[in-house]
Amino acid sequence: MDKQGLYLTSFQRKLLLKSLETDLRPEYRRRIEIMLLTDAGQSQTQICEALGCAQETARHWMTIAQTGQAHHWSDRPMGRPKAVNEQYLARLQELANHSPREYGYPFERWTGQWLSKHLAKEMGMKVSACHINRLLKEMGLSTRQIRKTAEQETDNTKNSRITIGNLLPNLEPDFRWSLNKEKQRCE
Repeated sequence: MDKQGLYLTSFQRKLLLKSLETDLRPEYRRRIEIMLLTDAGQSQTQICEALGCAQETARHWMTIAQTGQAHHWSDRPMGRPKAVNEQYLARLQELANHSPREYGYPFERWTGQWLSKHLAKEMGMKVSACHINRLLKEMGLSTRQIRKTAEQETDNTKNSRITIGNLLPNLEPDFRWSLNKEKQRCE
């Protein structure tokens, strides 16, 4: 008969022991070992010393074992999934080089937020606006408006109908202004 532990069912224990026989990443192996040691009655301190793991890690997987969820040891993948691939980057670059109006949006410039929403709808991958902006920066692109140089501004003003020149000083003093100044000093 199977040895009875504190928390795990015989099915869970067999599943965990069988999983240890496979080629696992060290992080997954540690999860299983924490749960098996918890089931054997080891304390958090003993488990941390035996496995050299952080207390938070031990506490988390001890709780999983104690709540009867040990069979879910592989449900939480390690690290972030790599969502951004070459196809995603190519589409991001293509969108950034075209006006959002070409895609039915009412605004003239993309934002990281709108690129994120559009690509999530189109490609099924949700990437944060901050990460979108980082990717654009790596590609040498930006959603920010490019500031015009003085030379570009003078080129644009040549074609405008309004010109601003030097203003002539008013030779007649405005007494209302000077009275207001005196009034403000007194208060």
